[in-house]
Amino acid sequence: MSDTTTTAVTEPVIYDYDEIEKHKSHDDLWVVLNGKVYDISRYIDEHPGGEEVILDVAGTDATEAFDDIGHSDEAHEILQKLYIGNLKGAKQVEVKRAQAYETSGSTINLPIIAVIVFLIAFGAYYYKTNF
Repeated sequence: MSDTTTTAVTEPVIYDYDEIEKHKSHDDLWVVLNGKVYDISRYIDEHPGGEEVILDVAGTDATEAFDDIGHSDEAHEILQKLYIGNLKGAKQVEVKRAQAYETSGSTINLPIIAVIVFLIAFGAYYYKTNF
């Protein structure tokens, strides 16, 4: 007889906005990101941007503010540990983070393009002023 162990799959806890809005203090702080609810109370003191920016979005959907900053892979890993459930009625969207912009199947690295444009402009200016 084989010893088979099964792991029960549990459904995520579902929270509504009324519950999330109750958690907006320094020691009890929840936010919603992309339809998922995170308890970031234990991380607030470690946040590199300071606690004020997090307190500004406490108890709300902070997706836009979070995405506007362009958080690192490490920030996304930290979030996984702080996940506590889903927002009621939210459509779950997997966010795929890209390190570069993609256009027509090719990858364009904008910082490199910016440096190249700067060098061309500088070269043209230097050439024009010295010749």
